[in-house]
Amino acid sequence: MEDRKIVDLYWQRSESAIAETAKKYSRYCLSISFNILHNQEDAEECTNDTYLRAWNAMPPHRPNCLAAFLGKITRNLSLDKFKSYAAQKRGLGQTEIALSELDEVIPSASSVEQAIDEKELAETLNRFLERLPKQKRMMFVQRYWYLMPIRAIAEQWGKRESYVKTTLFRTRQKLKSHLEREGVVI
Repeated sequence: MEDRKIVDLYWQRSESAIAETAKKYSRYCLSISFNILHNQEDAEECTNDTYLRAWNAMPPHRPNCLAAFLGKITRNLSLDKFKSYAAQKRGLGQTEIALSELDEVIPSASSVEQAIDEKELAETLNRFLERLPKQKRMMFVQRYWYLMPIRAIAEQWGKRESYVKTTLFRTRQKLKSHLEREGVVI
């Protein structure tokens, strides 16, 4: 079913909206959540919670891109759940490692509020990502949005882990320079 029709079902308050969403996006949402949590049961719980959040958000919200809308909800729910348990015990540290790699590049929330609002920062990040070659952009998004392990990214692209690590390091350095040129206080 087309995304527009699924969104229309939410607006009509039809329970089939959730079934259609699950049919089309369950693997996508599970993948996002599992990359963060590394626990199948918790990933399934977050995926189901995603459908409830989508139900509660529509209406009044009408997303332009249903996949991105659901992905963002799933990611946020999963990150919240991740914070509720120790990373080393259940998350194998991958989420914490991926997020810490960006600490020196992305400013903290308090300095962002002082220097630039979140929307402008998002636009700056999007401009940076649009200029990257496709493979580097995809690796960056896979690591820092979907929080995929380096090994999985390397396998997907047929590269060595050292290549992926170097590419991500150089991309973070370019991002840092880009943000500085844009006037973002790091």
